[in-house]
Amino acid sequence: MSDVQRFLLKVDEDKDGAQTIAEETAHSLVTRKKTLIDVVQSLREYINHEDASIRSKAVTYLSLVISALPDTALSRQQVQVLCQFLCDRIEDGGAIGGLRKLQALGRFNQDMAVMTFRALVEHFQDLMIRPQSQRLQILELLNDLMLNHRAALKSLGDEAIVGITDLVSGEKDPRSLMIIFSVLHVIMVEWDISTQAEMLFDSAFCYFPITFRPPPDDPYHITAQDLKTRLRSCISASSLFAPFALPQLLEKLDSTSPNVKKDVLQTLTACASSYSVVALSNWSITLWDSLKYEILNVQEEDLAEDSLATVQAIATKLGSNLTSTSQTTHLARYLKPITTECKEQLQEPQHKKAKPVGQILSSVATSSSVALFLTVKAVVPTMMTLYQDADSIASQRALLEALVQLLNAAVALDQTLGVAHTLADAESPLGPFKDRFLELFSQALMSAPSDEVSFRVVALKGLLRLCQMRNYLQDSETGLVVQYLDDIVLTENPSGREEVKNEAIQALVDISKSKPNLIMNITFPAFMAQLPDQSPEDQTDYIITLEGLARLSVEKPISDTLIRRLLSKLETTLQTDGPASYVQALLSTMDYVLSRRDLPRDPNLSSYHEKIVVAYVRRAALASVGSGPQVLAEATTLEILGRLIARIVSSSDEHKRRSVATEAYTLFAGEDSPFNPVLHKENISEKQRSTMILSTWIIASAGRAADVLYTVTDDINFNSLLDELIRLALVEIIPIIRHYILRQIALLVNRSSTAKGLSHAIKVMQDLFKRAQLDPLTSVDKTPVVFWIAKALLLRLQSSQEVLEHILGLLSDKDRGSASARGFGLILTPDELISKEYEAIIRLLARQKVFSTCVPRIAEDFKKAEASAKPNYLVALSGILKDVPTEVMMTEIATLLPLLLQSLDLPDQQVKAATIESLVVISQESPGAIEGHVSSLVNRLLEAAAKPTENVARVRFNALRCLHKFPGRVKDSVLLPYKPRIIKSILLVLDDPKRHVRKMAIECRVAWSNMDEPDTDG
Repeated sequence: MSDVQRFLLKVDEDKDGAQTIAEETAHSLVTRKKTLIDVVQSLREYINHEDASIRSKAVTYLSLVISALPDTALSRQQVQVLCQFLCDRIEDGGAIGGLRKLQALGRFNQDMAVMTFRALVEHFQDLMIRPQSQRLQILELLNDLMLNHRAALKSLGDEAIVGITDLVSGEKDPRSLMIIFSVLHVIMVEWDISTQAEMLFDSAFCYFPITFRPPPDDPYHITAQDLKTRLRSCISASSLFAPFALPQLLEKLDSTSPNVKKDVLQTLTACASSYSVVALSNWSITLWDSLKYEILNVQEEDLAEDSLATVQAIATKLGSNLTSTSQTTHLARYLKPITTECKEQLQEPQHKKAKPVGQILSSVATSSSVALFLTVKAVVPTMMTLYQDADSIASQRALLEALVQLLNAAVALDQTLGVAHTLADAESPLGPFKDRFLELFSQALMSAPSDEVSFRVVALKGLLRLCQMRNYLQDSETGLVVQYLDDIVLTENPSGREEVKNEAIQALVDISKSKPNLIMNITFPAFMAQLPDQSPEDQTDYIITLEGLARLSVEKPISDTLIRRLLSKLETTLQTDGPASYVQALLSTMDYVLSRRDLPRDPNLSSYHEKIVVAYVRRAALASVGSGPQVLAEATTLEILGRLIARIVSSSDEHKRRSVATEAYTLFAGEDSPFNPVLHKENISEKQRSTMILSTWIIASAGRAADVLYTVTDDINFNSLLDELIRLALVEIIPIIRHYILRQIALLVNRSSTAKGLSHAIKVMQDLFKRAQLDPLTSVDKTPVVFWIAKALLLRLQSSQEVLEHILGLLSDKDRGSASARGFGLILTPDELISKEYEAIIRLLARQKVFSTCVPRIAEDFKKAEASAKPNYLVALSGILKDVPTEVMMTEIATLLPLLLQSLDLPDQQVKAATIESLVVISQESPGAIEGHVSSLVNRLLEAAAKPTENVARVRFNALRCLHKFPGRVKDSVLLPYKPRIIKSILLVLDDPKRHVRKMAIECRVAWSNMDEPDTDG
């Protein structure tokens, strides 16, 4: 039996088997066991068969054989013969695959491409009635010819254009349309279409607008936007389409469908950007007449924005390469009806149609310097007159808003064009109005009643825009504006008018980018003069000043100056006694300023190290023994100072960090200093012990360089240091000091580079457990040490199974279980110091490991635990869940839900809030999982939401939030039995003392009220 016979028998039932037969034939040709003539002759009786399906299968067999051949297997003559053969039988079907293979071969020439194309066109009526999959193959062949043999098709001129428009008509499949639009776009852009423009346009525009909606799980990933974008590129491809496209698009703009309108507007914008100036100018005024309705009668904001984009695109095209401001240009003729309309609308500035005027003016003015010139000349004099005659602040505000938007355009144009921002006339269009602008905006800002906040904000923005325009104001004029802004920030009572003050600070920041000297010469002295030289007793006005200075420190010269002056002010303040809050505010401001700097590359880093790190750490050490300002010995001050020095140290090179680490406990005090390090000392004062806060920050910021403490120094090794820190933590009674010693222990263990050190840490933790079990009087104090060491080890996944077994075992302890349960909340909680920023070792899978080990064990032990110990397991679970990613938590949802429900009955408010937050996540991610627990959930959540005397606001809010998530996620049939009760119960929450709780109650009640009742008909 010949290969073709075997193929014909297989092809209907086993396409893969038929493909294999064709590949075997191809292999025989390559190995020369058969010749191409043999294969073709074997087809003779089948390709001439009266049954069309057999003829098609025979041709398909030949195409598959050709497709399976290597690219160099066929000679040019063979390619020619096969091409002719397949073209002659193209109507039989099956030939397209072979032709696609042949056209990709290097020996396929232009004559063959023309032959193939003509065969397609000649039989297009037969081809286009074939199934969609075959039509797609035909279009793919056409696309291949356009990609690989474009010159051959282009040489056919109008014959090719007419033939292609016939081939691409009447398609609906998105894959076919993507090909069609690509092919048409090439013709429209690259070929001479002058005699066939309308036909080509019609072949594309017949698909407008695209209404395609992809099916769910679309394997082709073709979106409606893909089709719209490609069709839009066709419609806008040639200026020859303008007489056909623009009137039809304007007609479709009357559609009642917002989607169609949006598509039309975006297509008009594309056309405006692509068509020639001459083609567009014939329609520009007609286009404006249609577009202004969409802008002035705003129905949907996005449609108005798209309309403005089209208006701007037209102005941009008409003003391209234009330098003349003559009124006879295409741009001037387009702008005249626009500016006339704007002036008419501004006659009633409070009318709703006047609001978009500023946007219109800004859109056209931004398009080019000539457009700005013409717009300013046309409308600004009228705006000035209308402002002068306005009889109310509301009218003046509306006019100023429009004027500011026009100034926005001038600033944007200035920033975009830079030095290229030139006109034929040397005079700036805004130049003649400068003095009037300054007077008008200044009076509005400084003389208007202080309660006219929105009016003053608009005026402030106007002054800022004047300052931002390049070479518009002189430095003295900009300086005057800066003084106004300084006065607002420093002297105005902010009560109820924070917006004006915030806008003033932001304006100073913006001015500092172009005029830093003015800020340093005017604003800094004014602001610094407001800062006291000693800590004030009963007022905190300095906070506003410091906030303003901090926000101004964007530019490097300004922040350099600010740091110097703040250090000087801090030095002066420390010479006197007073509350610590002012010193703390100065230190916090410096920290904020440095946080915005690229410190590792800052040339002043070495100076900051000496003047801040070394100097103030030493002074704090001396203060702790009474030899310096006592404010530097307060724990809160040391915490802020620690954060500041850590920012500097962590940005330093390794050598510098290592040298700082050696001073972690001596604190640069020197050998002759009265200060003694805290380690291995008894009866140390509280102030001296507080220096451990600084030590912890230094060790953290030094990163791995801190190991110098126990690898270089002879009298300190890892084990002895860890033991001493644990001793200090156990005897410390001041919470903040103990907290920092515990963090230092965790840093030491987490970043340890020695296996022996880690083994010692685990052994110490185990010993503490044993002592805790033997000595009930001190175990509560030791529990935090245990869990901080556990945190350090678990984050780096060091002996994690062993560590988790130990701490889980504590939950059943009668005396220690409660404290241990709370310790689980510490393990995964992010910590500012134990972080990757400070080179802590934190493995990606740490959270998942803790969760996957603890949750099943907690669930199992909970069932066996005594009643008094059960709450411990629930508290521990809550502590773990609050820091576990959603995707991890969902893996154990069946185990978690019963435990979470019981956690809602605990009195602990933090546990209850964390539990409800976990339930919110579950209701969002896996609503089906809670369907069997709805009754229990509803009861507990309503109880949590309705008792403000028993539950904190966080619990009440999240209970309502969780209930709010149910409708639309959980099946209505499950929820409807509870609907009446929930709606009634939530009424009681509507008078909750907290506003955000009341708001959530309203949203929750609406969500449940809108649930559909089940259909009870028939």
